Amino acid sequence: MKTLITSLICAFLALGLKAQNIIGAWEGYSTAENGDKLKNVVIFADGYQVISVYNAANGKFVRTNGGTWKLDGDMMTEKVEFDTDNPSRVGSEISFKVIITENTIQIDGSDMKLIRIDNGTPGKLSGAWLISGRGRDGKMQSIDTNRPRKTMKILSGTRFQWIAYNTETKQFMGTGGGTYTTKNGDYKENIEFFSRDDSKAGLSLNFNYELIDGKWHHSGLSSKGDPIHEIWSIRE
Repeated sequence: MKTLITSLICAFLALGLKAQNIIGAWEGYSTAENGDKLKNVVIFADGYQVISVYNAANGKFVRTNGGTWKLDGDMMTEKVEFDTDNPSRVGSEISFKVIITENTIQIDGSDMKLIRIDNGTPGKLSGAWLISGRGRDGKMQSIDTNRPRKTMKILSGTRFQWIAYNTETKQFMGTGGGTYTTKNGDYKENIEFFSRDDSKAGLSLNFNYELIDGKWHHSGLSSKGDPIHEIWSIRE
């Protein structure tokens, strides 16, 4: 069941619908072995996707995986870049047949349906981003986005998730996500799960943001209360 649910979120798009009709956020619910209700959220950006699974009541993180995707007829193929349940899958390609309507999606043979949350709008930040710069000691330091060690943030119109991982070592370092809003240069994150510290679920963080030459400049205080200044570049 766990593999099926994980595969489901990795597999959207089919039946003649154009790829842009799948871009956005989707959610469904499942039940853990101990009876807990689990929330499954998928974010699809142009070429990249991620699934997060966490306790719907308290935000306790369960698992995540994701990577690139492409559509061929009614088959979705994902190349795995990170997988907390099965790191050995990193680097491999997996394909699934999917059944979709305008507002639902499921893997052929599964009884679990995911419901559309949004279609990628509104929001100037929708897409997949890689961190490309970070301020330290008053100076900005560039970060090579082509290196195996990556920090990626994927946003739909209303949802976000960041993931730190290494495609070469297959190591997963952390993730967090939830909902976000933007207004007049203010960017607000409402955290629903955080793999490094479940107690952060329910926390809201406020930041300043600006798009400069296509790059996302992001500054404020981290969940630890430390000042941050980051630059994110859209992932090609």
